[in-house]
Amino acid sequence: MRTVFMGTPEYAVPALEAICAAGHEIVGVFSRPDVKKNRGMKLLAPPVKQSALQLGMSVFQPDTLKGDAPAELLRSLSPDIVVVAAYGLLLPPSVLSIPRFGCVNIHASLLPKYRGASPINAAILNGESKSGVTIMQMDKGLDTGDMICSGELEIAPDESFGELHDRLAQLGAELIVQTMRDIEHGNIIHTKQDDALSSYAHMIAKEDCRVSFDDALAASRAVRAYDPAPGAFALTDGMKLKLFSAHHIENDSQNEAGRIISCGREGAVIACRRGTFAVREIQAAGGKRMPADAYFRGHGDMLGKILE
Repeated sequence: MRTVFMGTPEYAVPALEAICAAGHEIVGVFSRPDVKKNRGMKLLAPPVKQSALQLGMSVFQPDTLKGDAPAELLRSLSPDIVVVAAYGLLLPPSVLSIPRFGCVNIHASLLPKYRGASPINAAILNGESKSGVTIMQMDKGLDTGDMICSGELEIAPDESFGELHDRLAQLGAELIVQTMRDIEHGNIIHTKQDDALSSYAHMIAKEDCRVSFDDALAASRAVRAYDPAPGAFALTDGMKLKLFSAHHIENDSQNEAGRIISCGREGAVIACRRGTFAVREIQAAGGKRMPADAYFRGHGDMLGKILE
C-alpha cells in the first residue's frame, strides 16, 4: 500500500522499519521539527526522521497539520493509508479523510484504558499487571476511534518505563504489519470503545517526576515509571538527585520519611512513611547515571540525609 507514516520518538521507529520491510511503499514520513538539545543546544533530529533518512525516505516536518497547506501536501502524496505512532500532533478532519483506508494509530495501551500522551508511564504508576498495544482507526477525538486489533504483555515486577516501552514498540510493529495485511484483504473488524471504561494519561510535567516518600510501593513505581526519562527525582540540601532502577522492600522502617538508611548491593535504601524501597542507580545534578553504591562511596556524607 502507498503509506504515509507519522511519528516522532523512538517508540515509532520499529513500526516504520517493519512497514518498510513488509514491502509497503512509504511515500512520505511526517515527524515533528528538530529541537535544540543538550548543552550545545544543537538541533537534533527526532529518531523517526533519522531512521527515515537512512532508509532513503522523504521527510516532512510541518509545525501544524491545521490549515490548507498540510492537507494539500498529504493529498499530493496520494496515500492509501496513514499510519500514526506517537506523532505528537492531532490530525484534523481535513487530514483524516484523505487516505482511502483512513488513518490508523499504534497506541501503547489496551484501549479504552489510558488514552492520551503517557500510557506506558501510567500503567507502571498504577501498578498494572499487564499493558499492550491497540491499533485503532482514528477519528477526531483523542484516542477514541474504533479498535481494530490489540496485543498484550505482562509487566514484570520491577520493569522500568524504558524496558516496557521497547517491548511495546516491537509489539506495535508486529501488529501494524498484521493490520495492514488484513486491511488489504478486507479482513478487519471495527470494535467501538466503551467510553465508560476509559481513562486518560496526561502529558508528563516536570513536577510529576518528584518522588513522594509517603508510600514505598508508590514511590518505587514512580521511579520505574520515569526511568530512564525524564527521570524521577528528589531534593536534598537544594540539590536535585535523580533516582533509577527501583524495587520495593516489604519491611517497614522507624526512620523519617525520605531518609537514606543504607547503601549496599541492593542499592540505596530509602525510608517512607509506609515501607521502604531501594534504588540501584543515582544521578546527581550535572553528573552521570551510576550505580548507587559507587555514588555513595564517593559521597559518604549523603547517608542518613533526608530526601524531599
